[in-house]
Formats: sequence, C-alpha cells, structure tokens
Amino acid sequence: MPFWRENKGGVFGKSASENAAAITVMADSSDIKQRTFSYGKVQGILIYIDTLVEAVKVENHILQPLKENGSKKPEEALTVIEYEEAADYNDALKGLLRGKTLLFIEGNPGCLLCRTERNALRTITEPMNEKVVRGPHDGFVEDLSTNIFLVRRRVESKGLMVEYLEKGNRATKLLAIMYEKDIANPELVQRMKKRLEAIDAENLYNAGHVEELIEDSTLSPFPQLLNTERPDRVAANLMEGRIAVFINGGPTCLIAPVSFFSFYQSPDDYTSRSLAGSFYRVIRLFSFFFAILLPAFYVSVVSFHSEIVPRDLILQLKGSVEQVPYPALMEALFMELTIELIREAGIRLPTPIGQTIGIVGGLVIGDAVVSAGLVSNFTIIIVALTAISSYVVPSIEMNTAIRLLRFPFMVAASLFGFFGIVFALMLLLIHLCKLTSLGMPYFSPLAPLRVKDLKDAFVRRTWWKLTKRPYDSKPQTMKRENEGRQWVEK
Repeated sequence: MPFWRENKGGVFGKSASENAAAITVMADSSDIKQRTFSYGKVQGILIYIDTLVEAVKVENHILQPLKENGSKKPEEALTVIEYEEAADYNDALKGLLRGKTLLFIEGNPGCLLCRTERNALRTITEPMNEKVVRGPHDGFVEDLSTNIFLVRRRVESKGLMVEYLEKGNRATKLLAIMYEKDIANPELVQRMKKRLEAIDAENLYNAGHVEELIEDSTLSPFPQLLNTERPDRVAANLMEGRIAVFINGGPTCLIAPVSFFSFYQSPDDYTSRSLAGSFYRVIRLFSFFFAILLPAFYVSVVSFHSEIVPRDLILQLKGSVEQVPYPALMEALFMELTIELIREAGIRLPTPIGQTIGIVGGLVIGDAVVSAGLVSNFTIIIVALTAISSYVVPSIEMNTAIRLLRFPFMVAASLFGFFGIVFALMLLLIHLCKLTSLGMPYFSPLAPLRVKDLKDAFVRRTWWKLTKRPYDSKPQTMKRENEGRQWVEK
C-alpha cells in the first residue's frame, strides 16, 4: 500500500473519531501511531509519525497537560512551543509529514497541529569545500530554521525579509527566499519568485535540482547561481542586493544574480588586508587562463609552433616527444582523463584510502607511464600545473566548468594551432558576454563596461574606497551607509 493515498482535500467533519479515521486511511504506513486518551468528559485522539516526532515532547507537552487540565480549553492546556489549527485534511497531512502531532478532541470540529518534530541535526561545522584562513568557521546544516538563524545572526537588519514557498507535486519541500528589502531590486525579487513558483516537479531533491530549474541557460558550462555553505558569504551578498534561496534538508544556499567574478571572490579577500587579498585574487583569475589554455598551448606547440620554443629547450622537448608513439592530443587527453579518474576515485573512497589513491596515482602511475614511453615528461608537468590551477577556484561549480572547457580547447589547438586557440577564446568571450544570471549581465563589470565596479572585480580595494555597491544586481541604493574615510590622527 502506498504511504500517501489520494486525498480529496475536504474539510473536517464534526466527529473527532471520523476525522482521525479519515487521516489514517489516507496515510496507512506502519510508523503512524494513533493514541486515544480522556480529556475531561470527552475523548481525545493523537496521530503522529513515530519516526519523525520526539516521543518525550508528545508525552510531556501534550498528553500529560491535557489529562491534568481537563477543565481548560485544549489551546490553554498545551505546553508545546508552537501549535496551529489545520484548515482541512490536506493541511493536516502536510503537518503530519513534517513531524507534527495531530490533536482531535470529540465535539471540537477541527484539528490542532502541535510542533513535536525530532531534532536530529548535524553539528555546525566549517564547510569542507569552502575553508578559509581567517574569519568565521561555521557553516550551514540540513535544517532550514538553523540556516536562517545563522544568517540573521550576522545581518541584524529590520529590512531582512524571509518568504517561504512549498514546491513538489507528490512530496512537498519547503523553500525560503531571503533578501534585504531596502537594498534588493523588487523586480529581481519578483523574477526569482516567479521562477520558483513555476517549478513543476514531483519532488525537489537538493539545491542542484532547484538551480537547474531556475537558471537562465542550462546548456552553458558556467554556473549562473552561486552555491555556498557559508553564512558570512550569504550575508555579504544580501547586503549587496542579491537574493538567497534555501531548501529544507540541504546545507547549500543559492545566490543570484551573480557575475563571473563572484566565483573568484573568497571570504579571505575581505578578512585580509587589501594588498594580500588583491594579490591572491589576481592569482585565482590568472589560474583560469592557465587551467584552460596550458594543455592547449602545449598541444599546439608540439604539433605546429615548435619555433617559438628556445633552442636549448626544443631539443629536450623533441627528444621527449619522439618516444611517444601517438600525437600530442592523445597524449594530453590520456593524462587529463587519468587525473579525472584519480580525482573521482579519491572522492568516492573513504578518506584514508582516497589519500592513498592520490599518492599512488601521482607518483607510481606518473613515473610508470613516462618510463614506458606512453607519455613525455613535459606532459606530466603540464597536466600537473593544469590540475593545480583548476583547484585554486573557491567555487566547486566553476572548478567543474574549467575542467570541462580545457578539452574543446585542446581539440581546437590540435586542429589549427594558435589560430584554433584564438578562435575558441573568441567563442568563449562571446558566450560570457551573452550569458545572464537572473536576467542580469553575467560578465559585468566588463560587459557592459562599468569602470567604477572594477575596484572589486580584479582586485579588492581598501574598505574606505568601497563606498558603492556593485551594479550587477541593480540595488535600490547604490551608496553604502558609510563615509568611506580612513582614520587619520589629528
């Protein structure tokens, strides 16, 4: 028998026993419990899912107070933190599936939803994929209320708005939209709401599912929404006029609109001094070009343009490549795919074994393929530098996009040399200029060019220079509420 039977969505009847029977018929799982008790001179019925509720809360805050205070109204006798009245059977079933206890009293045509859900939460720890040197070390968990609490603790603003939305045709999932009312553009907020309300899915599994349903271009390799598990990063983006979307049951928050440069900004840039933050951000941006162009450059040099290599180096390069029995493209693809296999194996295996796989793959396999003449020494160096450059990116989604882009660049280099690389770069630039995030330019502030916003794109200027918010999210107020002055001793 299915857990959730077809529900007609009718209103409650006058008899508590009939209402309780209707609920148990609609949901007939083995972990649904029904308890009958005496409330004064009438009968009361409790219905709850044993695997979702805290039994102590049901006993101490519902059953015991009702038995001891039979002369009072049920609303006055209950000691639960929160309760509400269900409008109909649909409302009651949704509350039941979220860990609430249904309370029926004979002679009272209605149902009370008592909050008794079990709190089996993961400890708040720093996200594994977004570690920082300085700054907060807490991250989101799988509970929606806890995640909103972590953000509200950092943004103590009366304009911080939270709106809830339920989606899912068969299994409903609770979503939350968060934005700063006095800063975020109302048009973008409405656009985000329309996209979320237009979702037509049986169930929403995680944030990645929601992201793919609301992003502007699904076929683009570049992510158009920023994924993060850090509350401080969400708080900073909210104060710049962006919108955050949470999904219950997952630790990931989606932020929009964002630009290409948002994925290369790390919280360390803003907790460090401006010179250090700017230096490491420039390194990250250069790593983008290294990661997608270095293998293609190597393939084009070996295949077409060996004359640009210095004379002392060309002898070593040619001597190393001549031992390989197939073209440079096949050599580079073989090593790139081997690196991807080692990376995937390291992720899927337990941590101690994953580290062993990385060492074995990096040392034993690398040395063995060179000794066997399958790959040249230069290819090992190029692939290693490419892998390191791709892992510098603070965003996992952008990291994946970079790893995918280097393959078409290698193919273009093997066909046309440097001309193929330039042509592929032109196509990439056109795509970035055309791409949007929640309808806003993705390659801002370069396309369209806005010189004032460059001070927080390639570098991070000093705090007293950052007096204006970025224009890519079209905030209502561009000026930040600070004078932008450095302290000077008088």
